[in-house]
Amino acid sequence: MPTITISDKGGFDMPEAMHTLLQTVAKGSGRITVLTGAGISAESGIPTFRGPEGYWTVGSTVYQPQEMATFRMFTHQPDEVWKWYLYRMGVCAAAEPNPGHQALVDMEHHFGDRFTLITQNVDGLHLRAGNTPARTFQIHGNVFHMRCSLECTDTIYEIPPGVQPKTKEESLTPSDHELLRCPHCGARSRPHILLFDESYNEHHYHFYSSLKAARETTLLIVVGTAGATNLPNQVANEVHRAGGIIIDVNIETNPFARLAEQDGRGFFVRQPSASALPAITEVMIGG
Repeated sequence: MPTITISDKGGFDMPEAMHTLLQTVAKGSGRITVLTGAGISAESGIPTFRGPEGYWTVGSTVYQPQEMATFRMFTHQPDEVWKWYLYRMGVCAAAEPNPGHQALVDMEHHFGDRFTLITQNVDGLHLRAGNTPARTFQIHGNVFHMRCSLECTDTIYEIPPGVQPKTKEESLTPSDHELLRCPHCGARSRPHILLFDESYNEHHYHFYSSLKAARETTLLIVVGTAGATNLPNQVANEVHRAGGIIIDVNIETNPFARLAEQDGRGFFVRQPSASALPAITEVMIGG
């Protein structure tokens, strides 16, 4: 069966083969995994991490996201890194979940433990929409959380409500400095984010759990990701090797779309997730 690319022109006209596939998977007992990236958040108004909004000026130097989001930068410029993430926290807090997020909540409610959501997004929108922490693997962390920079404990803490989001011009206050400390040992805390010079692990970023879920997956739905990071690519390749089917939802072609095409059973849905995911979910849970 050839892969069918679906345009966003004129709405979502689902081919019969995809409709049948979704219903067959829904009526079975296999695991359904959804992997989301920046695209679904962009539809809620959150700028993509690697775009111009990610750039940050310190003095006369302009840093790109790949330079700001490192533990090395945190070691040398901790206040600037915190200011950058508190700015991003404010952007994320102002956004609202969109129909794509809600569709995944409906999917989880229907399929229960058959469902796993793996997200690269740090904005917390999936949880705010209603997906459960137990079935949502936040593999790059969460911008609303922090942990001890000295690793005195593995505990992840919510950033205290007294710490307010920052504009690009605002500095940390004395109160911020006190509140952004590890509650356990008093050392400086750090954003609970996977930084560019760090590696995935299980406790903080669900590395092994994500790969285990992938090996057990019957259907993987990839949403709004370009395949620029390591673990999402490993997840998709594990699903492919284990004989699972891939549906890629994206407005642009990407490695996941090409992987979906390889065995002739997958689909590339070239459409925004806010329209594609509700349609997919309706077929799966509504019959």
